[in-house]
Amino acid sequence: MLYKLLSFLDRKAPFPEASAHCDIPCKIYDPSSAQIAALTIIRMVDLIQDLEAKDSLSLNDQATLARLVAQKEEHGFKVKEEIHVIWGDYIKAPQLEQFPEIHELAHSVMLAASKAKQHVDKDAALELLNRVNRFAEIFWATKGVKTYTATCPYPPEQPVVYPQLQAN
Repeated sequence: MLYKLLSFLDRKAPFPEASAHCDIPCKIYDPSSAQIAALTIIRMVDLIQDLEAKDSLSLNDQATLARLVAQKEEHGFKVKEEIHVIWGDYIKAPQLEQFPEIHELAHSVMLAASKAKQHVDKDAALELLNRVNRFAEIFWATKGVKTYTATCPYPPEQPVVYPQLQAN
């Protein structure tokens, strides 16, 4: 019944048509979630390696290990999801012309995230962060926003690319 009413109203006074080229409103993309997820993976690896240093694991240690691994997995997926959305919805011909490496870089982020999820390997996790940081540099450059690199102020205290935002 509601459909019939709306159809009748649309015939009498047509609603303006709206369309969008992406799943979410444009200009709200931000790679920072992927960066934080990559940092979380590094932190989980550090904590897992701390447990590994123990001679034996108590039941509580084993439960902690299970939670750390689960978080590492979840954040590996989040990196992939966040980069995939930006890559798939935001990156278009103008960005590709400006940065032809972006397809290969996004694909390499996906592979690096898989590797970081599959192993307890700090080097793999650091490589993932490096790739996500490069993606962030490119993303902000396409927006005309300068970036800087600083060490994040919390563990794992790794370099992160930040947008240089100015107050108006």
